[in-house]
Amino acid sequence: MPIIQPVRGTRDFYPEDMAFRQWLNNQIREASTQFGYQEFDGPFLERLELYAAKSGDELVKEQSYVFPDRSGSMIALRPELTPSLARMVAQRGKGLTLPLRWWSFGPFWRYERKQKGRSREFFQWNIDLIGVDTPEADAELVAVAATLFRNVGLTADMIRIKVNNRRLAEKQLEKIGILGELLPITFRLLDRQDRMAPDAWKSYALESGFNENQFAGLVKMLEDLDAWKSSPEMLHFFNTAKALGVDEYLDYDPTIIRGLDYYTGTVYEARDVKGNHRSILGGGRYDDLVSVVGGNPIPGTGFAMGDVVFGLVLEENGIKPDLRVSPTDVLITTFEEGGESASIQIAAEIRGAGYRVEWYPQPARLQRQLKYADRNEIPLVVIIGPDEIEADKVSLKDMVSGEQETFSRSDLLPRIKKQLAG
Repeated sequence: MPIIQPVRGTRDFYPEDMAFRQWLNNQIREASTQFGYQEFDGPFLERLELYAAKSGDELVKEQSYVFPDRSGSMIALRPELTPSLARMVAQRGKGLTLPLRWWSFGPFWRYERKQKGRSREFFQWNIDLIGVDTPEADAELVAVAATLFRNVGLTADMIRIKVNNRRLAEKQLEKIGILGELLPITFRLLDRQDRMAPDAWKSYALESGFNENQFAGLVKMLEDLDAWKSSPEMLHFFNTAKALGVDEYLDYDPTIIRGLDYYTGTVYEARDVKGNHRSILGGGRYDDLVSVVGGNPIPGTGFAMGDVVFGLVLEENGIKPDLRVSPTDVLITTFEEGGESASIQIAAEIRGAGYRVEWYPQPARLQRQLKYADRNEIPLVVIIGPDEIEADKVSLKDMVSGEQETFSRSDLLPRIKKQLAG
């Protein structure tokens, strides 16, 4: 019988994969809590109407896993967390003390075409600042992202955070006659620019309702890299980023617009300098979202970062950590039938002293047990055979140096403590 294959676009997390996922979670936790953000999470299942309220047709109709439950309600596996966050804030209302600084790291699902850097099931860092409507709040979020990059060794010559502002973009577009119903079309057009060839992109624009003059004006607008200086909001943002010490990571980029409909102000994406991936993280300001899901208007800003692309960027820059998979400090050997109880007892004693211990669960040749310890990167092996049991002694082998010593069993814990501390 052939092996049943996993669902397309999902991932198996073997121990080495879990080691990286846990490491990334810890790095995200450190960067988030450095700025005072609190951990939260929402449900994996939400009513489809929550996303239909503001996320945009593409996310709801083309990218979400949707199904009816037994009551007939349409349910979605969460494709993103911001609508859930908005709903949670709306539900608590005045019971929450603003501003909120919340972060989360958990699984999400999107029915997208599987390709490098994208899977249909992924883990994502979400971080948001709710209740503040200033450019300084947007800059703080970017600073959190830059802090993570620095902490893991991603320098400004490896990664750039590209920034734009929707209000600034709307003013620029209005000057060239693009307004009203054409605005959301333009935002989607800008969001797809780097995914299409120039001729195809122009054809898409003209098919979407642009005339030749409007398209020419749009191209000229995208070439103006000093436009941000006309925006007080952008000036405050970049000045704050400089004060926070992260301006070296930032570039103004008028092509950055973000595809989701709920963004209202500053938007940004992190890109790898090598250009191997479209986006590492993305986010921005969404001042209307809480009111759309039924709450009082509350300003918000935040971003999300998936684990797949981030891992690839670390690997491509040669800084992905070489993580130890096994948590075990000490392996206790087992040599013959009847000797298991002595091995188990020693394991329990060492474990009781606070060390992580496993015992080899069946009698086997010593070489086999040492090979097991070596492959699992277990640093110390306690060898307890018939001779050692009779003499009330043990041998301790250092798997890194290869040195081995035999001594009284009563000296075992002090020796382990010394070895692991050194």
